Amino acid sequence: MVNKFLTKLEKKSFVHRVFRVLNDIYTVFSVDMRFINRHRLRTTLTSLVKAFLYLLAFGFGLGEGISFEGFSYLDFVIPGIIALTAMSSSYSGAGTKLNVDRLFHRSFDELLMAPISLFSVIVGKALIGVFRGLIASIALLLVGAFFSSSLMINPILIFTIFISCLVFSLLGVLIAISARTHRDMNTFSSLVLMPMTFLSGTFFSLNQLPEAAKSVLYFLPLSHSSQCMRAAALGQAFPWISLIAFMVFGLLLFICCFVVLKQSSV
Repeated sequence: MVNKFLTKLEKKSFVHRVFRVLNDIYTVFSVDMRFINRHRLRTTLTSLVKAFLYLLAFGFGLGEGISFEGFSYLDFVIPGIIALTAMSSSYSGAGTKLNVDRLFHRSFDELLMAPISLFSVIVGKALIGVFRGLIASIALLLVGAFFSSSLMINPILIFTIFISCLVFSLLGVLIAISARTHRDMNTFSSLVLMPMTFLSGTFFSLNQLPEAAKSVLYFLPLSHSSQCMRAAALGQAFPWISLIAFMVFGLLLFICCFVVLKQSSV
């Protein structure tokens, strides 16, 4: 009887902890969500403008008469632009406001002093970037499917988009909590995100590069995101190793976020 009672008590305690963590995540997420609701039009437009410019310039402007891997260049480049959109929208969605709250409003310090676990803080802040990234990526996916008959929307593609948004949201959180000034966010974007935009196989095939260059570029997370999305969208053999490597990037970013917050809250 005693063992059964203790087992039930442990189960209730575990369920209570799970619900508490989920409630804390929702609390953190809902604060930023209210901000997005107040500026929904501006937020949506800023997330989509750059993506549609890339689509017009590279997809329609350069796509005529060019083929890659048996597909028209428009078909080939749309998944890469979706991966790029997931990166930029999720990174800025999670990082920009967090950076302002932390360095300008100083409201992030109050969040760290609240009885909320660091896990809930990281996930809650990352989810707002995931939300913005999903809106922009799926909107572009629907537009791309309208213009491209080869583009396939399937569960693996949606899952890859979600994982991409999550990984780059965690990157935005990490840079936002590590930056000492607002300028550091722009510096990181210029020195890391911008080169990643053009070197990660978003606008060309990595198979065209020498093996040495290809090996270096696979250290960039966007390379794996682009490759996975392109394979899923065009019905090619899916690179599961790239997906696993991409998820490892996400795990490492989460650990780094936890370590940085742990040090700052001591």
